[in-house]
Amino acid sequence: MTHILAIDQGTTSSRAILFDQDMRPTRSAQQEFTQHFPASGWVEHDPEEIWQTVLETCQEVAEGADIAAIGITNQRETTLVWDRTTGKPIHNAIVWQDRRTAETSADLKAAGHEILVTERTGLLLDPYFSATKLAWILENVDGAHARAEAGELVFGTVDTFLIWRLTGGKRHVTDATNAARTMLYDIKAGTWDADICALLNIPMGMLPEVLDCAADFGTTDLLGRELPILGVAGDQQAATVGQACFQPGMMKSTYGTGCFALLNTGDTPITSSNRMLTTIAYQLDGKPTYALEGSIFIAGAAVQWLRDGLGIIDDAAQTGEMAKAADDQQEVILVPAFTGLGAPYWDAGCRGAVYGLTRGSGPKEFARAALESVGYQTCDLLDAMQDDMGVKADTVLRVDGGMAASDWTMQFLADITGAAVDRPTVLETTALGAAWLAGMRAGIYPDQDGFATRWALDRRFEAEMAEDTRNRRYAAWKDAVSRTLSRPSQ
Repeated sequence: MTHILAIDQGTTSSRAILFDQDMRPTRSAQQEFTQHFPASGWVEHDPEEIWQTVLETCQEVAEGADIAAIGITNQRETTLVWDRTTGKPIHNAIVWQDRRTAETSADLKAAGHEILVTERTGLLLDPYFSATKLAWILENVDGAHARAEAGELVFGTVDTFLIWRLTGGKRHVTDATNAARTMLYDIKAGTWDADICALLNIPMGMLPEVLDCAADFGTTDLLGRELPILGVAGDQQAATVGQACFQPGMMKSTYGTGCFALLNTGDTPITSSNRMLTTIAYQLDGKPTYALEGSIFIAGAAVQWLRDGLGIIDDAAQTGEMAKAADDQQEVILVPAFTGLGAPYWDAGCRGAVYGLTRGSGPKEFARAALESVGYQTCDLLDAMQDDMGVKADTVLRVDGGMAASDWTMQFLADITGAAVDRPTVLETTALGAAWLAGMRAGIYPDQDGFATRWALDRRFEAEMAEDTRNRRYAAWKDAVSRTLSRPSQ
């Protein structure tokens, strides 16, 4: 058996990718699924639709393939609750972008609980994470809390739900990286935190068993044969692994629906003074490796907005040429706070805004502003992380995700950050990370050092923008953000 099947369950689509013995993607299938917006700031997915898209893409890719194991990577923080006996969800999945628990989070923070949460979980009190979403489901679905107390309901992030379904309900498990994003997991002790669960009135019997990223997660027979699930990691941690960021100081940034930058800090969890998150990058052989993370809620989603909201593009690939053709004399700034702003602002209440419009502003200027917003937000993250680490020079940013294919966007990213931007030959680094975890566990892929030597550069983007121009434009971005925030930046 020489192939690994990677399941990449994302925010807008599910994909299955087959990797060969040389860790090259050879076959893939993808299906988009419906985004539900039942109220302003609310985002939901139908769990059954997620399951069907995963199952069908896997069946398409797996047919006739000699598969040794399955690896899973998934959208993080998205929260599901289902019946322990039937496996039927009691509510739609509440997506990581959802802000319905903003008031709850603010109340908990006002009551002084954020210190405890940050100390134990490395996270901030924000509706982004799973904990308050889970509490909301238990409080708002009839009889849910009583059923949870009676042991009838279980909780999981998307990985846990998929494993439950794949194994026919035999395994209720997650990995350390997904657990670390729930706001219920003590990342230093390596256990679910009883105090935070009590604070949110969450029965601990609902929570899954936590395993390493490379472990025995169970087997499935739904693809025509018995296949072990041997690797699991949340999408951003899987990308960190796929980019071979195994040494402290190495950094990657993934540009998908959102943007997420992770900086490896080794075996030391570093507490940020700039409202970055402390999280688990990966866990192998019972030993966690930690990271600082900055989370941007809207990256590729801004391009989706150009297509679906404004109707000014038909395809995301058009934006690079449009940005190149935009009027250089106009400096339109889009602050894409469609679901609030993430790091380092953590403002759930603000909403998107556009600045600098003139009578001459049109689709090309909007396209450029959408792409530039990704660079500006990344600059915010880099500045904060470098300050936390005490490192300011020679930053190299390894990039991946759909937007990394855009030369224009990556050049602007290098220009505005002043960092070298390295794009690898394999952009499917999230799926590759999940595949490597499973393949390494199965014994058909190399160890960390061997894997790292195979990382290959496609292109390096170096900063070309004059420093005074960079400083002026970044100052204009910071001014635009300050005007957009619903409260003063902290």
